[in-house]
This record gives sequence, structure tokens and C-alpha cells, in this order.
Amino acid sequence: MIISASRRTDIPARYSEWFMRRLRAGYAVARNPMNPNQARRVSLRAEDVDAIVFWTKDPRPMLPRLAWLSDYAYYFQFTVTPYGRDIEPGVPDKEKEAIPAFRRLSGEIGPERVIWRYDPLLISEKYDISFHAASFEKFARALEGFTRRCVFSYLDIYRGMSRAARELGFRAPDADERAALAREFAAIARGCGMTLETCAEDAALTRFGIKRGSCVDAALIEKITGRPLPRAKDKNQRPACRCAPSADVGAYDTCPNGCKYCYATHSARKLAANAARHDDGAESL
Repeated sequence: MIISASRRTDIPARYSEWFMRRLRAGYAVARNPMNPNQARRVSLRAEDVDAIVFWTKDPRPMLPRLAWLSDYAYYFQFTVTPYGRDIEPGVPDKEKEAIPAFRRLSGEIGPERVIWRYDPLLISEKYDISFHAASFEKFARALEGFTRRCVFSYLDIYRGMSRAARELGFRAPDADERAALAREFAAIARGCGMTLETCAEDAALTRFGIKRGSCVDAALIEKITGRPLPRAKDKNQRPACRCAPSADVGAYDTCPNGCKYCYATHSARKLAANAARHDDGAESL
């Protein structure tokens, strides 16, 4: 079983202590986001876990705890995007904090186990094609040698996001913008020794030498562990998603990063209530 920690919230940044306590307990309780009364006990015993996939914008709280993960195979999906506080109000400064943290994490566990995510890619008057091309190149140069792979995706407008998109003036890129950015990103990534992959996008970008990626990647886990895994697709994800099945131990409406494009925060009221009642000793977030 693969553990996802987490598509629903930033566990390394915000709930490292809770997660490590759950590892020691040997399980966590994950609630169905569509029906919170429906809960699943997820084993976190090392013998039951094939690997852990961490998703984060700030792994620093987890860095002192990496030794606690010595019995587990794991890797990080680390998002570093060029947006400012208007879009990502609770995320650390990219050049002063995120990139140094990325390099440190890579130094601890190796560049193959830290995947750079540049997603979602949104367009606005401020964040136009030229801005993205320059930002991607700047970050790619800064991360050269510290990762082997970059994953990107284009913005999807989810229910509840439309108001923020209108107020801040951002949107998904159109077809021409997608192609232009893909071509530019592919050339930059090659020059920095990175494989460029998409997350849950169609196959049209393969003409630029861009692979269709799997964020929960059975092939990478096999490489880390030396053990074969079933090659199945997670039926609970979007049709274009190629991820392997996993058990997610996070929860919606628990991430205080405040990203305006986030699909996992539906209500500021619920977020505040969940934050107020959070207990690092609880079975679930």
C-alpha cells in the first residue's frame, strides 16, 4: 500500500508532529472527504507500507524528523511556483526559503527523491507567459543538480475557486499559451538535466518531448525499494491522472497555506474550526 501525505493538505509543513505520532502508533484514520462520517483505518506499519509520497510547499518542519522515516521508502513532491502573496499568502518566500529548503532536502535524501512541482500554471496580467518562462528558467537553474524531474500542470478551475479567479484576475491558459509554455519549459528543463512531465494532462504535449507523468509513481517506488509493485491506475482520480492507487491520510479544509487556486479548501469557516480543534495526538486530521 502506498500512503499519500497528502493531496488534501500540506502535512510536512503543517502537521509533521501529528504524522510522526501516527507512524509510531502504526495507523491513521482517514475520513471520506465526501462523507466525513465514513472513516477508514489506514495501517502505517512499515511492513504494510510500500512507500510514502509527501506533498509540500515547505518541508522544513519535517527535516529534523527524517531519521524517523528510516524504516520507510518515501519521496517528496515539492511545489515551488513563482506566485506572490496575492496567490499564495501562507507559502514561504521562494528564493530565500523554499529553494534553500529544496536543496537541503535533496542533500539529505538524494535528487531522485525530491520532485519539483511547478503547478498549477495560471495566467493573469501579472503572471503572463513571459513571466512564467523567466521564472521557470530561474528556478530550474537554481535547482539544477538537486532534482531529476519537474512536474507541471495547467490550472483547472474548481467549484469554489471562481470568485478568487475573478477578483484576482487569473485564469487557465488557452491552447496557444499551453503550447508556447510547454515548448519553452521543455527546452529549459533539458538544459538543466531534468525530465519534464505533466500531471493529469492529455497526451498532446508529448510532441515537445514532455512525458505524461505519474505523481504517485509505481516505477519510482520500485526503483527506490527494489521490489515490484502492481501497475494499476487510481480509479478515484481524474481520467487523465496516471497515478498508482494510494491511501490519503490528509483532510480537506485543514491547510492554512491559503493558496487561491486550491481545490482542497472549501470554507474559511471550516478551516478555522478544524485548526482550532486540531490535536497532534488524534487519530485523524
